[in-house]
Amino acid sequence: MTKIAVLGAGMIGSAMAVDLANDHSVTAIDKNKRQLAGLKKINNNIETEIFDLKESDDYKDILAPFDLVICAVPGFMGFATLKKILNAKKNVVDISFFPENCFDLDYLAKKNKVYALVDCGVAPGMDNIILGYLDTKIEVRSFECLVGGLPSKREWPFNYKAPFSPIDVIEEYTRPARYVENGELVTREPLSDCELMEIKRVGTLEAFNTDGLRTLIQTMDHIPYMKEKTLRYPGHAEYIQVLQKSGFFSQETLELEGMAFRPIDVTARILQDNWRLRNSDEEFTVMRITVEGEENGKKRRYIYRMLDKGNEETTSMARTTGYTATAVANYVLANPPQEGIIAPETLGAQDGAYTFILDYLKKRNVDYRVEEFTLDSK
Repeated sequence: MTKIAVLGAGMIGSAMAVDLANDHSVTAIDKNKRQLAGLKKINNNIETEIFDLKESDDYKDILAPFDLVICAVPGFMGFATLKKILNAKKNVVDISFFPENCFDLDYLAKKNKVYALVDCGVAPGMDNIILGYLDTKIEVRSFECLVGGLPSKREWPFNYKAPFSPIDVIEEYTRPARYVENGELVTREPLSDCELMEIKRVGTLEAFNTDGLRTLIQTMDHIPYMKEKTLRYPGHAEYIQVLQKSGFFSQETLELEGMAFRPIDVTARILQDNWRLRNSDEEFTVMRITVEGEENGKKRRYIYRMLDKGNEETTSMARTTGYTATAVANYVLANPPQEGIIAPETLGAQDGAYTFILDYLKKRNVDYRVEEFTLDSK
């Protein structure tokens, strides 16, 4: 039986551990005793290990028994964690969504003769896999991804609940947003170009720029138009911009009555209470991917729609993100890829990967509906 280590026992890490434990020997590793104990109650077959992933500089001993590592740590520590995993000479599937360039670690993965599948969540992740697959079928001219995780019930002022750490959401709201227009890389402020969108089965949401293209900027540089936007309830972006422009997300150290602090840390702690997703809260994840291009001399459009709702066992974000990663993990265990850093779109272009992952998700009731159109060529 394959031995898998899941680093991080938060909401998504726990969902992945439970899913993988159906077919593999799984050990969850985290410093949080309470989270590990909760995971053990869900599935007693999952082994747990208390270990501080952030403070430790060497993972070689703790990862020695494992055939594959799943990295589910917060984004702010993702790059350093991935580097330690590669130094331990372990293959890894990563969902940590860190701000650094993942390809900067390609040399290390190849040096240690291991692979790292990065950004294997819902978006980035599943949208990349779909684009990678379609890029082998048609001459892609444009790609757009709209995605968001939202509570079913709107509550003023933010109309939002975070199924994971607020600091990761703030990172998404402060990182410069990159997209491709006319073959040129454009960088805009995050939350810019806010527009209302009608989303099937949901209604009117607002979409704004965030830095979701990531690896696509390098791997799909032949596509002249690419954009990713985050979906929220109307009005959310303006409240976030008020906080941002007022300095609440600043990382500069301030002093108040002899106490040093960073505004972003205080803001994140306050938002942790405001954005906490309670067990009774219903929530959903929605995504719309639109890809256009030429196929056999005709202009074609593909639209993928996904709407997933949480259940009593897992939140929707844990399901859509975590199960994408566990699908990738099961696929690469049976079909080992080349050594190095591997983007999800590269995996999507591999024969059989796209179908395997979609089928895997559908069996877990995460269903991507696809519509195909032939456009007027005039």
